[in-house]
Amino acid sequence: MNGQYIERIEIDALWNGHKHICWNLQPGVNILSGVNGVGKSTILNHVIMHLLDINKETRRNDGVHLTFFPHEAKNVDFDVIRSFDRPILSSEFLNNVTDAQLHTELDLHIYQLQRRWLDYQVNLSNRMVELLTSQDPQAAAKVQELAREKAHFQDIIDDLFIDTGKTIRRDRNEIYFDSYGEVISPYKLSSGEKQMLIILLTVLVQDRKPFVLFMDEPEVSLHVEWQQKLLDLLLDLNPNVQIIMTTHSPAVIMKGWGDQVTDVEDIVVGD
Repeated sequence: MNGQYIERIEIDALWNGHKHICWNLQPGVNILSGVNGVGKSTILNHVIMHLLDINKETRRNDGVHLTFFPHEAKNVDFDVIRSFDRPILSSEFLNNVTDAQLHTELDLHIYQLQRRWLDYQVNLSNRMVELLTSQDPQAAAKVQELAREKAHFQDIIDDLFIDTGKTIRRDRNEIYFDSYGEVISPYKLSSGEKQMLIILLTVLVQDRKPFVLFMDEPEVSLHVEWQQKLLDLLLDLNPNVQIIMTTHSPAVIMKGWGDQVTDVEDIVVGD
């Protein structure tokens, strides 16, 4: 991985002051495991809230200490994937969104990603124009490579959704699907399809830039075959992503990711 990432997580006095956490991370994949109730999600949430505070320039004594790489870095870019498709119970979460198709938190996440998808395509087009108007003798080849990145994402989605007869529309700026002759919005996908689309699109729109992706039990709603492919697909789309995740699923780690698994008990350093 190139660029900034989180090298070490320390949390003081977790769980009413009884435990301290010290977790050394890899630049690539980091998986936190443990039985229900041991605190996997709590640890991730503490780190995410700390990073949000840094972004807002809020200073509070939350007991979280992060070491970044390179060591002079003060922060990292990050995204968060939540796996549970809960209904949107309050209109305050919509932030003036009036789309009647938004019923769940996954729908809202897709809506927000549509804007990032449009921005990604605009940036991609601008880079292509710059190359074609430059004096670079390799400009044409580089433009083709850029075009392949977007097409590769679309190919992945088509391959994953093949059993349900859905293919992504390539003539639309926003994401829509063909489904047995009908054009459907992504809000009509199943929960598992929405979840996979959100995860892959979140990684793609970072445009191969270094960033940290937090995922709390991403296997929820995903077919076991998709669970097995998940990490490889993410690193294929962006080899510069650092993944910090929790999971209960053996399928997620069974294809060579066992060495990246850390048990919560192994990062508790004292009472």
